[in-house]
Amino acid sequence: MTSGAMQADARRLLLTGLVDYAGLFPPAAESMRDAAAKFAEYRRGPHAWALGKFVVPVARLSELEDAMRPHADEGGAWPLALIAGADFSADVRVIESFAKRAGSLATVGAIEVKSSSPEAIAAIASSTALLRAQVTESFETYVEVPIADDPAPLIDAIAAHGLRAKVRTGGLEAGAFPTADQLARFFTACAHRAVTFKATAGLHHAMRGNYPYTYDPGSARGTMFGFLNVFLAALFANEGLGAAETRALLEERDPASIMFSAAGVSWRGHSVSAEAVRRARAEAATSFGSCSFVEPIADLTSLRILSS
Repeated sequence: MTSGAMQADARRLLLTGLVDYAGLFPPAAESMRDAAAKFAEYRRGPHAWALGKFVVPVARLSELEDAMRPHADEGGAWPLALIAGADFSADVRVIESFAKRAGSLATVGAIEVKSSSPEAIAAIASSTALLRAQVTESFETYVEVPIADDPAPLIDAIAAHGLRAKVRTGGLEAGAFPTADQLARFFTACAHRAVTFKATAGLHHAMRGNYPYTYDPGSARGTMFGFLNVFLAALFANEGLGAAETRALLEERDPASIMFSAAGVSWRGHSVSAEAVRRARAEAATSFGSCSFVEPIADLTSLRILSS
């Protein structure tokens, strides 16, 4: 496929900026210096168009500043996704200070914080508003919510305060993975309330399958969601796909069931337009955090969804 055809293809619309690089986090757990060097390398590479933000805890921002400096002249400011800790109001002050001194090194593109109650989400919104008044960056706040129980009240609160949602799609053991029903319910709640979300964890591979939890030799294995499953299910749910079929798409293991073209994408008799893909990436499902950028790209290449 020519580069021009790829630019027009729904694959490009789906995958552009999709992978937020979280190399600091398990199972990779890179050092700050190594993670920063890899992110700089990926930004220069042939698949840089699929790379999103550098994910870093607020508590490690000063460490990141030192690690970024050797790459300061390479490709402009780094877009960051900042992971806040338990004391969000204190982290807001750290973020404000960082944003004012970061200059051309980095921009705050997203702030991510956990919450499990509407009241806490309201407090997050208040702190976010204070930060917006102090910094020049245009950032989004993502609230990670639990989905074992119906997340609708939390999604309602997120919508009411103009925030975004975040969902955890895996981890280092079987119990860290939600069920397909729970994830489909989350997508439906977000679609009904026009809430944008991102995902994190357990999405190194394109298609659902059985994979090792870590990079350790002899690591336990388990069934994981594929990031194509997750983002296409969210896309189709955003276009009205029912809960049962959304669950089936999340559990799909056959890559041949998914067809991309310049016109859009189809799966087992369902199709959406390229414009719907573009809209969903902007308004429904923005990105996922992965401690590897190479692995998702290699998976897409092995499936011939991307060319090498």
